Formats: sequence, structure tokens, C-alpha cells
Amino acid sequence: MLKNIVSIPLSWLYTMGVAIRHLLYDQRMLPSFTVDVPTICVGNLAVGGTGKTPMVAYIVRLLQENGFHPAILSRGYKRLTHGFRMADTMSTTDTIGDEAMKMHRASPDVPIAVCENRVRGVRQLKRQVKELDVVILDDAMQHRAIQCGLTVLLTPYDRLYIDDHMLPWGNLRDLPSRALKADAIVVTKCPDNIRPIDMRVVDNRLHLPTYQQLHFTGIEYAQMEQTGTPLVLTGIAHPEYMFDHVKKQYPQAELLAYPDHHRFTPADIETIVTKAKHFDFVLTTEKDIQRLRATELVDRLQTQNKRLIALPIRVKFCTPNKTFDKQIITYVRENTRK
Repeated sequence: MLKNIVSIPLSWLYTMGVAIRHLLYDQRMLPSFTVDVPTICVGNLAVGGTGKTPMVAYIVRLLQENGFHPAILSRGYKRLTHGFRMADTMSTTDTIGDEAMKMHRASPDVPIAVCENRVRGVRQLKRQVKELDVVILDDAMQHRAIQCGLTVLLTPYDRLYIDDHMLPWGNLRDLPSRALKADAIVVTKCPDNIRPIDMRVVDNRLHLPTYQQLHFTGIEYAQMEQTGTPLVLTGIAHPEYMFDHVKKQYPQAELLAYPDHHRFTPADIETIVTKAKHFDFVLTTEKDIQRLRATELVDRLQTQNKRLIALPIRVKFCTPNKTFDKQIITYVRENTRK
């Protein structure tokens, strides 16, 4: 109750500030630029935990399979550097951030860059990448300075944006009305047993305009071959999705959760190593392992003859993905310069 008394007025003030900012862009009092290369924005309205990185990976694979040359531009959240940086063999989570590092390790053949200024970042990519057909903007819905060609909005099945509130009362960092600017809405992290009637309920509740496509996706986890019981270590938003899956295969698993994008300290490593003594291996996410590799954890676990393993994930469409794929490919094909 006390929390609401404090957070609700602050949420109103935050909402007013966000609304004024959008008004300034709508009235062209703040500049917004177009770029001469197709751009696909993958974003959300809430803070963290909607599945942007797996969706970016899906779109990259789709474009490559259809003969296009995509690049990825991220902001490089929580990196220790500034400005434009291309991912290369010398990159670390400190220089480009954990999300960009994960994408770089997963797709080393795809140009990946980070830049706070998305307009400058796209222009730099154009100058540095010879074959470039489309730029995928990771988490750019709130970056009004760039006008994206196609926008994909993600919202979790159990935390739809229509049921949420603005920060700090809820998790929304942007106005729910901004969903109208998306070309496609993807309801992510759907349960494995979702039924057609469940999708129709969400469809009716969202009440999307006719120009927007609605899709439903889940998370497909790789089947683990490791025997024994893991300590599940995370530094992501909403680790319960992963942990619930792991518990199905490893009922005795335990979760050690840190905040999203957590920068692991020596004290954290000591806690993890001590707790790991009671387990057979440590299981983490593909994003977290990028940061953990920069610590002493791997070496410390080896002294216990234990491994640090990442659980691979990918997007799984609950509805036929042909419509989504066609929308992406058609946009790029129609807007790529010959």
C-alpha cells in the first residue's frame, strides 16, 4: 500500500514527461531522421524480459536464408565504452555489452555494432560494411530520432502491455498508445500448451487495427545432455521462464538469481563458487555467460571439476510463421536498392 502511495504519483509524472517528449517529436520540435537503408526495429514498451535478443537472431537467420546481408545495431547497454564500436575478435562485454556480445558469438559472420545514437550508428555501419541490405535495430522503439521502416513490438503473454502501468508503478517505460506505431505485435513467452481459444482471447483484448499483424511465440530450449543436478545462475529479467523449464529435467535444481545485466563482483563469484559445491554443474543463460567468462568463475569451477554451461534458446512460433516471414522479407525486398 505504501509503495503504491509513492509510486503512483511518480508514475503520473513520468507519464507526463514521456508524453511531452513524444509530442515534441510529433510536432517536429525535436528532429527525427530517415536513413537510406531498410531498418527493422525490434522493441518493447516494458523494461527487460520480452525476448528481443532471440527474435533478433530469428530475423537475422531469416534474412540470411533469403540471400540478404543484415547487420545489427544495439545500444550496448551497461558497456563501459561510449560512441560507435564494431564487434570484433577483441570485443568483450565491457566494450560492447552482454547482448551484443551474445549475438556476436552466435553469428560472427554478421556485422554487429553498438551506438547510443542510432542515426549515427546506422550511417557508420553503411560506411564500414560493404555488403549491407538491412539494419536490425535492437531495442529502438523509444529512439524517436530515427524513423524505422518496419517495427516489431514484443509483449510477454503473462504481462501484456495493456495490463501494465508506467514506471515506477509498473514496468512500462513508454506509453501503451505507442503500440499503434508497430507493424507487427508478437506475444512472446507463450506457454507450450497455449490453445487457439487462448490466442483469440488475447487478440480480442488487444483489439489491434487491421494494419497490424499479431503473432504468438514461445521459447524453445535445447535439451540438456548433462547428468546430475545444476545450480541455475541468472542475471536476467524474469528468470522464472528458464528455471521452470530446467526443473522439468532437473527437479532438484536451485536458482541463484541476480538483477538483469548484473555485473558480477568478486564477492558474487565467491557466493556462486561456495553454493556450486553442492551441485554437479552451473547452468546459465547465453547472455549471462558472456559476462561470467570475464570473471574468475570458470577457473574457480574447474578446481571443483565442474563446468559452466549455457542453455541455448531460440524463438518458436505458436502460430504459422509464414505471414511474419513474408512481412519481413517483403519489406526488405521492396526497400533494398538494386
